[in-house]
Amino acid sequence: MIHIREISTKGELKKFVKFPFSLYKNNKYWVPPIISEEVDSFDKAKNPVFEHAEARFFLAFKNEQIVGRVAAIINRVEIEEQKISKMRFGWIDFIDDLEVTKALLDKVYEIGKENKLEFIEGPLGFSNLDKVGVLTEGYDSLSTMITWYNHPYYVSHFEQLGLVPCQQFVETYFYLKDVDIEKYERYADIVSKRYGLRAINFKSAKEVLPYVDEMFALFNTSYEKLSTFVPISSRQIEYYKKKFISFINPEYIKFIVDTDDKLVTFSITMPSFAKALQKANGKLFPTGFIHLLNAKKNAKTSVFFLIGILPEYQRKGVTAIVFDEFFKTYKKKGVEKLIITPELENNKDIQLIWKNFNPIYYKKRCTMRKYIV
Repeated sequence: MIHIREISTKGELKKFVKFPFSLYKNNKYWVPPIISEEVDSFDKAKNPVFEHAEARFFLAFKNEQIVGRVAAIINRVEIEEQKISKMRFGWIDFIDDLEVTKALLDKVYEIGKENKLEFIEGPLGFSNLDKVGVLTEGYDSLSTMITWYNHPYYVSHFEQLGLVPCQQFVETYFYLKDVDIEKYERYADIVSKRYGLRAINFKSAKEVLPYVDEMFALFNTSYEKLSTFVPISSRQIEYYKKKFISFINPEYIKFIVDTDDKLVTFSITMPSFAKALQKANGKLFPTGFIHLLNAKKNAKTSVFFLIGILPEYQRKGVTAIVFDEFFKTYKKKGVEKLIITPELENNKDIQLIWKNFNPIYYKKRCTMRKYIV
């Protein structure tokens, strides 16, 4: 018999966060979160996303053992302003037992029906800066700190329960040795002179902070035309400043400005923390932070996190300047491989950015949808 229990206390949320640690124990591809940070992200007093989002958290029990989890999420901006009648679900994990999966999704479905929404869709987080999608290809590749990993049976369970693929995402990587770096240096020089652009590089997080508000404003402008996009609020920007900016190596952040010092392009990459997080195993202390600091300074793999370009500068080659700056940093740091995190398969503007790097497609994922009747 499967029992679904709604949870809310910090202790219960800690159990919610820790469930995948047992489900993926000894799995060499799963990357664990930092437990305390994940719990804090679910705290309504700490995460400003709850200004316009609601979330309910559930654990599934079988013989008093935790066998599954799910977060049922309603994003009010999405529903009331964008008129997308979506019931989100995320942070969903379960043992290989269809009845467990059914019980979890039935609860999401029930909440969606109570709120008169049209469909359930997931896995999704609260916003566009959260993890997304169920992995459908690439189970034998190391995950990243900003993607969910899952067992192959997840997709089968979803399909058996009537969910169908919705948003499709691809993940790729390329090696620095395969890139004609001198060509990008020449292109960067031409584009810089043509449009009067220059790069800004950083040595400390303190130098980055004055630009963060403008960066997120550009992020909102860059992606607003995508049907799935939910804008980032001013309070969320403050939250992400504290959560991410001090964590990211500032040398891996590149800004491009025009002659008036207006930001026209930005990109954030980060050293790969995947192996460091595996060693930390969910805890910063006593030694987890040492592994993370070592990765921040010495990782040979970099991960593309965000890129934003003003619409009027898209398809004008300004990314050549960004990549030229990154390549200079990567060469100095000894970075060999670059991972491109999930991108919508139908976002052709993004796909064009990578075409000259001969990217290797190694993972696919998608969200799954079911209409509420």
